[in-house]
Amino acid sequence: MRTFAASRFGLGVLVVAALVALYGVAYVTRPAPRPPVEAQARKVPVEAATATCPAARGEKVSVYLPGTLSREPMNDAGPYTVNGPGGLEAGYITRATGGAGRGLAGLRCAEPAAESWLVGPGPARARVTLHLVNADKAPAFADVEVYAAEGPVSGDEGLGMEIAPGEHRRIDLRTLAAAADVMAVSVTTFTGRLAVSARAELETGGVDWLPPAAAPATEVVVPAIPGGGGRRELLVAAPGETDATVRIKAVTEGAAYAMRGRESVDVPAGGVLPLDVTTGIGGESAALVLTSTVPVVAGVVITGTGRQPDVAFTAGTPALDLGSAVAANGAGSRLVLTAPDGAGKVRVQVVPEGGEPRAPVEVTVPAGRTRNVRLAGEGAYAVLVTPVSGRVYGGRVVEERLRTGVLITAQPLAPARLWTVLRPLTDTARAVLP
Repeated sequence: MRTFAASRFGLGVLVVAALVALYGVAYVTRPAPRPPVEAQARKVPVEAATATCPAARGEKVSVYLPGTLSREPMNDAGPYTVNGPGGLEAGYITRATGGAGRGLAGLRCAEPAAESWLVGPGPARARVTLHLVNADKAPAFADVEVYAAEGPVSGDEGLGMEIAPGEHRRIDLRTLAAAADVMAVSVTTFTGRLAVSARAELETGGVDWLPPAAAPATEVVVPAIPGGGGRRELLVAAPGETDATVRIKAVTEGAAYAMRGRESVDVPAGGVLPLDVTTGIGGESAALVLTSTVPVVAGVVITGTGRQPDVAFTAGTPALDLGSAVAANGAGSRLVLTAPDGAGKVRVQVVPEGGEPRAPVEVTVPAGRTRNVRLAGEGAYAVLVTPVSGRVYGGRVVEERLRTGVLITAQPLAPARLWTVLRPLTDTARAVLP
């Protein structure tokens, strides 16, 4: 009996030893663990889009749907909203040859968003009207903050605004920051979305709409600065709580360089710094590349020439990675394209009103250069710009020469509503915690 128990005990020991040996070999020879695969951002098509803008009574808005362009009358004084498939664009250009509002004024109808930025002259030197449109069916609650040379100046006046569904709120920015010569404006919603735009009419003459500026970033490219006479003023805002040291590079038709005396500038926290860059770009078409230690927003004020100078604005914008389209164009329109790094190539196509799209043309932009591209369109037409290779930025400029002075308007090439980039989701409690 004892022999049987001993044999059973010995057999158990052998089994355990075998298992230990087996798992030991498996542990030693196991494959190395694979590193976790990081989720990548995905480019996905836009299925539906909305464009909203303040109406210009008696004018027509150009509405581009993929492959077609139409012009719709704006008979009402209320905002104009159009819904459509991905690729929808809408906008208009108004023209006045006399009076206080003399000039060309071009507007891209805005897409409702949770955050918008604008950069331009302040209420002390221009009549600036901010337009907030709620095109959704739920109320929107928003904060409007104004930054000036001396820092944030709007206080609590613009905080906690309620914009009802379908409401169009006009705000004279003198009520928020009457003494600001230059400004950056942020509109942030904590519930709902708003389509944001602003019209600036300078006291010295000239009028245009402020284009939306790219959100604060440590690298900002401000394209579509047209060549020719007149003043060019760069505005840089550091809306955070840390001073910014900003390096500025000009990319012109003939060269790329750090501007003498403007290689590096300091922008105080919460402030806006104006810089005259007229001589820095030497009358050539250009883009400005800003590299900062902290996130900044930027734009350029373009003043024309003549006895009655007009004004135009451009602002920081993303590269043409998703393509772009401008619905409202006409005689005197051209593209100003910049490749700040290596050479770039884009495909340009004109779509006339009520007609068939023309054959696209490929345009190459040399490395570190800016190039003007005349648009061979007649009457009203849309223009599509599709990336082919390289990193290219740009804008559309319209000029009309009169004896009293040049009329001018500019529009940076904002990302088309054909595609959007979905950022990866992260598994973190921060997604639900305040």
